[in-house]
Amino acid sequence: MQNQILLLLILLGLYFLSGTAIRIFVRRVVETKEAPNKRKALIKKVLGISHVVVFLFAALMILGIDYANLVVFLSSTFAILGVALVAQWSILSNVTSGILIFFNFPYRVGDRIQVANKDYEMVGVIEEISTFHVMIRKDEGELITYPNSLILQTPVIKLPMSEKPVHKPEQPESD
Repeated sequence: MQNQILLLLILLGLYFLSGTAIRIFVRRVVETKEAPNKRKALIKKVLGISHVVVFLFAALMILGIDYANLVVFLSSTFAILGVALVAQWSILSNVTSGILIFFNFPYRVGDRIQVANKDYEMVGVIEEISTFHVMIRKDEGELITYPNSLILQTPVIKLPMSEKPVHKPEQPESD
């Protein structure tokens, strides 16, 4: 019992130390990427939840939860999640692409781009990069939602900012 308490205290210390290290890492990465606040919050939330889950399972192991039962529970949970995510493959693909875009996408909000799609001409300014899609404002003012998975699979050309301003539709005034 004393060994378990000591191990739990050590684990708790490691939890706080690794949490601080993760926060410092995320802060540095986010600052260098100049990410929008929504993206910062999402990355912090995903890493925070993952961090808690890992240490929660470690604590359960220290407390003597049977390893075989824990493995059966985890494999069952992941099997159910796997079936659900395969059923929604495009969502999983877009979320994964969103994470890749966050760390490796060479374009930023405000950049003028051309998506080199043979079926549809897409030239505009990136307005938002979110978890599931990239919002592109075309020169005509039309706002296009382009899925992250497609933006990674399609060549994208960075264009110089033109003299022609991008038209934004007027917002109706609220009373």
